[in-house]
Amino acid sequence: MQLQSDYFNAYHNLKLTRDDKGVLVAEVHTNGGPCIMTAQSHTEFVDGFYRISQDRANKIVILTGAGGEFITDVDWSSFGNAADPGVWSQVHDEGVQALENITNIRVPVIAAIEGRAHVHSDYALLASVIVAAEGATFEDVAHFSQGVAPGDGIFTTWSYRAGAGRAEAFLLNPQPITAKTAHEWGVVAEVVPNGKALTRARELANLYLKAPEVTRRNTRVHFIQPLKERIIREVGYGLSLEGASAAALVKSMQAKSEPVAQKEKVA
Repeated sequence: MQLQSDYFNAYHNLKLTRDDKGVLVAEVHTNGGPCIMTAQSHTEFVDGFYRISQDRANKIVILTGAGGEFITDVDWSSFGNAADPGVWSQVHDEGVQALENITNIRVPVIAAIEGRAHVHSDYALLASVIVAAEGATFEDVAHFSQGVAPGDGIFTTWSYRAGAGRAEAFLLNPQPITAKTAHEWGVVAEVVPNGKALTRARELANLYLKAPEVTRRNTRVHFIQPLKERIIREVGYGLSLEGASAAALVKSMQAKSEPVAQKEKVA
């Protein structure tokens, strides 16, 4: 059995706790409150999900967020210049690796979603089951509305879970959808009262623990395989498209600011 201290306290944006039954709760956060995606957290999640997937002491994994939210927003400035090939190379690689590492978690994964899942809801959609509070909302605030192609796995996961037509409309005109709507689409398995998503996830974990370990592991492997194949096939390409669109956006923003800068220089 791997010692918890090997990685449980290694991250600033991922709180890991495990009970004596082997139920691991992975809570994304920023300074203990709601998670805002930064370059640091983007990097940390790659390693964190990898270590979780490798640790056979984890019998069930629950993915959730702190402060009554999942992931609410992005700190764009922390990533640097998206038009720089070196910067985007890291974003590209980490984006692929984070999703692949979640799909490589070989035990049932339950997502417990409260509040806003407005950034990287694809992490939650890689779970075996999503439990969402009544007040939870799903949206993609990080791509099309910002002028960037949604290529990081958000389309792959939503089209797999909800259907391509719904996913395209959802991503082209980003608006919050409720937990009830996500349930009607087949994305969310259960809707529970606010504040009860994690409690219900723990109840499901205890139910799943009644099955033999090999059965639990093999069921997760079997269920995730079709989506895992799509992640491997699509996300690297999608992130390349996203990177090109991000570079074009940066270029257009620089072009708009140049006349002002030239006038100031002349003055």
